[in-house]
Amino acid sequence: MNEDSLRSKSLWLDQLPGSLGARPSLDGDTDVDVAIVGGGYTGLWTAYSLLKADPDLRVMVIEREVVGFGASGRNGGWCVGEMAGELEGAISLGGRDGGIRLTRAAMDTVDEVGRVVAAEGIDCGFAKGGVIRLARTAPQLERQGEWLDELRTHGFGEDDARVLDADEAVGRLGATSVLGGVLYAPGARVQPARLARGLADVVEKLGGTIVEETAVTEILSATASGASGGPVGSVGTRARAVTSTGVVSADVVVRATEGYTRDLPGQRRSLVPLYSLMIATEPLSEDVWDEIGLRGMETFADDRRMVIYGQRTTDDRIAFGGRGAPYRYGSGIDAATEQSSGVHERIAATLVDLLPVLDGVAITHRWGGVLGVPRDWRPSVGLDRATGLAWAGGYVGEGVAISNLAGRTLADLITATESDLVTLPWVQHRSRKWEPEPLRWIGINGALSLAARADDQEVAGKEPSRLSGLVDRAIR
Repeated sequence: MNEDSLRSKSLWLDQLPGSLGARPSLDGDTDVDVAIVGGGYTGLWTAYSLLKADPDLRVMVIEREVVGFGASGRNGGWCVGEMAGELEGAISLGGRDGGIRLTRAAMDTVDEVGRVVAAEGIDCGFAKGGVIRLARTAPQLERQGEWLDELRTHGFGEDDARVLDADEAVGRLGATSVLGGVLYAPGARVQPARLARGLADVVEKLGGTIVEETAVTEILSATASGASGGPVGSVGTRARAVTSTGVVSADVVVRATEGYTRDLPGQRRSLVPLYSLMIATEPLSEDVWDEIGLRGMETFADDRRMVIYGQRTTDDRIAFGGRGAPYRYGSGIDAATEQSSGVHERIAATLVDLLPVLDGVAITHRWGGVLGVPRDWRPSVGLDRATGLAWAGGYVGEGVAISNLAGRTLADLITATESDLVTLPWVQHRSRKWEPEPLRWIGINGALSLAARADDQEVAGKEPSRLSGLVDRAIR
């Protein structure tokens, strides 16, 4: 991919200094201790954590395009200590105690990312200002109250999340129709492509190898490689990542492919790629920022069902995104949808509705990328020692922070380190596969349509259909 095409993939990639030329590709068969398929956040955090734990490990990250090409270079820059499904989802994985531990680990991960960024000198605009979640309709305000009650019931306090009355909420973000809100403390703004590229540089400094423009066409388990039951790592039993230019043999092969998992044999229904699309304004003047706020570099959203998200960028733009682009039949990915679509126009209109001071402001960038969504909307991380295969993902858009937790957990699993991380309830969780087509196309797009309609009804002061309750959690 040429540099101009890569920079067009997002504002974040366009802002990167210097050349975006690819690292060398894999050149022939090779042997390592750990091979990681995917050069996004999950793969890079796993490599970083492994090398910090054991500098002698031979770790290779294999990336089909270049580091930052996928979601790691296109997301909203929300480093938020929250998993898909929130506390309720965590409890569904591990019961009350396990869910609380998992949620607390997710919250603490934001500070861990900040610590590494500072220690390694990664210039990615990390600013821990929390998340402002506005309530702009009565049902949104009610949902926020229920969510906060649930947090309090399970021991999470004011330092984690607190109520904002309407005046304080507007003082932080000068939006319209604000009835109240919540400030969720474990959240930070980042420039996501700088985080990914900076982390890749650190991995290489620690002794890791990154090969780019190298497509893995198949991941083979140790048993599929001709093993006869011997331990992983013994002769003839190693797992393999197969590419067109060579085979990488390893004690452990990590699948860290998120929304692009569908391209691996047998994985088409493991994670569905769902689009989230974004826009960015031109840099805004100080007078405009005086009206908008975000003086603490808070990220922001409201509590509609069809998720929106925004941030004040390092160069004083607003980067703003939302979901709602239709799922493409057969788990399709379409570059045209990423660059310009009617959904981008709806996102721009939503931003002006939220912040009318932006009416007439130029939109300089439009882009998008795919989330990796498992059938139960629950992320997971795991290692099968018998096959030498490991995995992490299914973040449903919450991966900027949670990929760090996944990488640290995978490192402990692979090195057989006894830690609290390896006992968290998302470890070894396996989601069932999505339904075959056309069932998943009908189901996913039906749920998206129902959620959007429910939001419109709430804004109009009408009672949404009872069916909307079935998708409240599914699209968050």
